Amino acid sequence: MLLCWKVLVRVFSPSTDRLPPLPTSRLLIDAQMIRPGFAALVFCSLPVTAVADDASWPLRGGPTNNGHVASADAAGLPVKFDEAAGTGIRWKQKLEGFGHSTPIIGGGRIWLTSATKDGKQQYVDCLDQSTGKLLAHRLLFENADPEPLNNPINTYASPSCALENDAVYVHFGTYGTARLNPETLEVVWQRRDINVRHFRGPGSSPIVFGDLLILTFDGIDAQFLTALNKHTGETQWKTARSTDYGDLDKDGNPKREGDLRKAYSTPALVEVAGRTQVVSVGSRAAFGYDALTGKEVWTIRHDDYNAAAPPAFTNTHAILNTGSRGANLMAVRLDDTTTGDVTDTHVDWNRAKGNSRLASPLLIGNRIYMITDSGVAICVDAASGEEIWKGRVGGTHVTSPITANGLIYFSSEEGTVTVVRAADEFEIVAENKLEEGGRASLSAAAGCLFVRSFGHLYCLGN
Repeated sequence: MLLCWKVLVRVFSPSTDRLPPLPTSRLLIDAQMIRPGFAALVFCSLPVTAVADDASWPLRGGPTNNGHVASADAAGLPVKFDEAAGTGIRWKQKLEGFGHSTPIIGGGRIWLTSATKDGKQQYVDCLDQSTGKLLAHRLLFENADPEPLNNPINTYASPSCALENDAVYVHFGTYGTARLNPETLEVVWQRRDINVRHFRGPGSSPIVFGDLLILTFDGIDAQFLTALNKHTGETQWKTARSTDYGDLDKDGNPKREGDLRKAYSTPALVEVAGRTQVVSVGSRAAFGYDALTGKEVWTIRHDDYNAAAPPAFTNTHAILNTGSRGANLMAVRLDDTTTGDVTDTHVDWNRAKGNSRLASPLLIGNRIYMITDSGVAICVDAASGEEIWKGRVGGTHVTSPITANGLIYFSSEEGTVTVVRAADEFEIVAENKLEEGGRASLSAAAGCLFVRSFGHLYCLGN
């Protein structure tokens, strides 16, 4: 039986500007390339086909939520640039506050979140895509006593926004979620009553499916996914993780206050046997849920925690990275028999060591590319899990790579953007240095690369 999977992605279509208007001549995005509605990327035994052009970066993972730059945006994407020499830098804009959210791009604007260092104020930022001018720095939530981050890496503004033609969805984990009008920044609805203890700060980003906004909460005290009506903010379903964490002490309490239960991953959508599933990796287990109802369809057990990387999908499998304890990389077969606990029946390969920990694996054709925290790039065969090559890029890496034009872009905390060829031999094509690094994943639009550093947003292009 032939099973086709479909990843659905909402395409942003620009509408009339009500923030400071942007003249048409200044827009880097060609509006004629953008078609409103849904784009469908079909996975089956046939080649992957994009049926609509997408000239924006509407989700943390880009237009198809897998780190691939759309062909219209990839044309002219820079390979070499140098801030010290002043080459390839279109603009550089200082940002207010702190945050690791990915630049979300559409309709000539860029959307970010930021927060004060203590988390007492959380903002949504809007910038002009062509000039970098800050159009809005809007205070969205105030928190009297936010939980300490308990680590030097995360911030109170790490989840990325999600963008549609008539909505910007802004998410700060337990501190609040809101839908904004992208033309006016008016709050359409907000929820501040969906709460967990993140313990080390929020990290999971929202995704959109039809009329649902799907959120992930993996705290130390509660772990669940929930879907809100994207128009009203009302809860449509909520599903608790069924995980046996195996972390209880002699008194029956979770060890380390439940620290081994938390995670930061963003889910992804895939269609299996005619139903769309939300595939989500949590601490100690990963799951497939029915996207419409939230019903758990399948699960696999694993030994790791702090899962952060979203899943990727081949023609027949989900590729999962299990988190920071041991960071296994595994392939879970998806078909109409994938139901219940499939740990012992549907995990077709499991690479137990030498994998990325926080940076997302990047699937290109039948190859998986990833990078470790310490800057070792790795290429793995997606069919077997066998390593094809590894090579040293250097630096510290927590951001997810992106791909365009047969190349892969890795961005380090030290400010180096390394371009590697997506091929069966390790080849560094270019090493580019910025004055400041960061922990936000890259995005791209209209031939430009957007890099959020610790204090600035860069637009890199020729």
